[in-house]
Amino acid sequence: MNIAVLISGGVDSAVVVHKLVEEGKHDLHLFYIQIGMDDDEGDCSAEEDIEMCTLIAKKYGLPLDVVSLHQEYWDNVMDYALRTVKAGLTPNPDMMCNLMIKFGYFEQRWGKDFDMTATGHYATTDCVGGTKYLATAVDPVKDQTDFLAQITHEQLEHVMFPIGNLPKSEVRRIAQEVKMPNAYRKDSQGICFLGQINYNDFIRRHLGVKRGPIIEIETGRKLGEHNGYWFHTIGQRKGLGLSGGPWYVVKKNIADNAIYVSNGYGTAKQYGRVLHLDEMHFISGNPWQGQEGTFEITFKNRHTPIFMPARFTHLRGSEWVIESERDVQGIAPGQFAVIYDRNHHLCYGSGVITGQKI
Repeated sequence: MNIAVLISGGVDSAVVVHKLVEEGKHDLHLFYIQIGMDDDEGDCSAEEDIEMCTLIAKKYGLPLDVVSLHQEYWDNVMDYALRTVKAGLTPNPDMMCNLMIKFGYFEQRWGKDFDMTATGHYATTDCVGGTKYLATAVDPVKDQTDFLAQITHEQLEHVMFPIGNLPKSEVRRIAQEVKMPNAYRKDSQGICFLGQINYNDFIRRHLGVKRGPIIEIETGRKLGEHNGYWFHTIGQRKGLGLSGGPWYVVKKNIADNAIYVSNGYGTAKQYGRVLHLDEMHFISGNPWQGQEGTFEITFKNRHTPIFMPARFTHLRGSEWVIESERDVQGIAPGQFAVIYDRNHHLCYGSGVITGQKI
C-alpha cells in the first residue's frame, strides 16, 4: 500500500513509521506540515521537529517532504479561534486543525495521491454494517477521538491510526527499543501548531487588553479585575489572581465585560446536567436515522478519559439535547460535546454547545 505518513517530530508518529515499516508491505512517504508564527517568523520548535523528522527518515531510508500550510492555518483555524473567543465563546482549535489542515488541505494537495494517510493519533476505526466508524483508542487517557469528532466520513475513509491499539507506555517502549532519536522526547503541549506560543500572549496580541470586573455571582461583590473576558472560559479555575479560592468562572457578561465567579470545590454554580447542542455533525451518518425518542449515549465536553453516560434527544434540524446522568463541570458555550455509543467505543460525532436553556 502507498501511504502518506504525517510526522511531527514526536515519539507517537515516529512509532507509526516503525510499525508500518515492520509490516514490510508498504511504500511510505513522510510529510511534515509546517506552520510558522502569525508574524511570518519561524518557530524554533519547528526547527527541532524537522531535525527529528529528518533523522527518522534517514533511519528508515524514506523520503520526507516539509510542506507549508501556513496561510491556510491562520486564515482558517486561528481566524475561527479568534472569532469564537471574541464572541465570548470557547473554541477548539485542535478539532478545527484536524478537520481543515491535516485531513483537509493536506489531503487535497498531497494525501489524495496515496492509498491512505497515516497519523500518530490515539484513535482506531471499526466497521459496523459495512460502514467505517471512528472508534476510541485502547489507552483512555491518551484517546484523541474528541479532537477528531468533526472530520468527515470521506476523510475518515482515507486515514489510518496505527498506534491506536497500543497504550502510550508501549509506544514509548518501542521507541526506546529501536533507538528512535526522539525516544525520550517529551510530549508536545499546547494548541495544535501553536507550538511554544503562550496562549494568553497570543490572545493579547490579537485582541488586546480590556479591564473589567470579577464579580462574586452570589453576592454581586467585586473581587478584582481581569484583562478581558476573552482570556477566560466557563469552568476555569486557574489564572484569576484571587485569594481564598478555589474560584471558578461560572458566567460571563460580554456586553459589560464582566466575569462572574463562585467559590469552593463543591459550588453548584459550576455544574449542570443539560447541554443544548447545535450544528450536530455525525461522522458516518446519524446512527438513529428515522428513529424517534431518546437514545442512550456517553459523551465528553472536554479532553478527559472520563465518558459521561447520558440521554440524547433530537429537537429539530441540527439541534440536539444531552441530559447527563451525572453533574457536568464547566459547560462552556462554543465548545464541542463529543458523542459516543453507550460503551464509549464508537465516536459518532460532535455538536457545538450553546447557551440556550431547554
